[in-house]
Amino acid sequence: MRWRTYVATIALALLSYHADAADEDAPNRAPVKAVADARLAVGDQGLLPLYLSSDWALPLPAITRAVIVLHGRLRNADVYYKSARTAQAAAGDEGRATIMIVPQFLAQIDVDAYKLPDETLRWSLEGWEGGEAALAPNPASSFEALDAILAKLGDRRIFPNLKQVVVAGHSGGGQVAQRYAIAGRGEATLARQHIEVRYVVANPSSYAYFSTERPEPAIAASCPDFNNWKYGMEGRPPYLADAAPAALEQRYVEREVIYLLGTLDTNPEHSALDKSCMARAQGPYRYARGHAYVEAMAKRDHGTPNHKLFDVTGVGHDGDKMLTSKCGLAALFDLPGCTAER
Repeated sequence: MRWRTYVATIALALLSYHADAADEDAPNRAPVKAVADARLAVGDQGLLPLYLSSDWALPLPAITRAVIVLHGRLRNADVYYKSARTAQAAAGDEGRATIMIVPQFLAQIDVDAYKLPDETLRWSLEGWEGGEAALAPNPASSFEALDAILAKLGDRRIFPNLKQVVVAGHSGGGQVAQRYAIAGRGEATLARQHIEVRYVVANPSSYAYFSTERPEPAIAASCPDFNNWKYGMEGRPPYLADAAPAALEQRYVEREVIYLLGTLDTNPEHSALDKSCMARAQGPYRYARGHAYVEAMAKRDHGTPNHKLFDVTGVGHDGDKMLTSKCGLAALFDLPGCTAER
């Protein structure tokens, strides 16, 4: 009997392992497992699904902070919403004064699978990571979707006491957060209301560089597109095509940015890692790419006095562990317990 119990336990463990592995390797070409239940109009371009921890149809005078959490390439906003709520609970009083917002950048396969209304915004499978235009119903950039969220948060009739907005993303969402910190127009709306904005960039596969220098120059030299957007400043999408790179860099340097990097996110063969030559020119894996980018930006003409780097010790490519770590809570809620590396 003990032997049978032992075998059964091992079998369950193996099944659990393979389920986790399958989930990790799950392609972003499959429909999402859940669609967010709230909707926000992005101008007259279409509707953006999102999760909200508080109903923002009515005034929320107790809310002083808003945290926007951006999902990864699987578009699994439901998973990230659970992590966001866990982090909110761990933040205690700071969490109770916070609204958690998780938008969802859907693809056509999701709209088809759930028979969603035609006005639902949908992007290419990865185009939303770099601010590209939606495929339907209108060409709204994913950055315009974030602009719409920030505009809503700037409405003093709904948020009379809001003081801070945090735009955070992990993995593919980290790519969105980093590029939006460069390109985003929504912060200007909040600045007029004296609302501060912070960007938290966690474990992205790549970064947008402002120069042609790369950590791996030999790879860059053999890669014709290494400096194209979303990796560099050439060929920028319409949302930011009219802004000069120097102006974009100045704006980025002035903004408050925290890079949140897992010290174990070091697998150069990770299934979800961008392995294009454009990304490999930035380093072999996410942890190295993040440190190299922070170092490169610090050496630029104006430095980065408003940027910080938090290493999350002992964590790999795991959004939940990153956001709920001490450094994650420090980045999202200003809680103590994390020391900046830079």
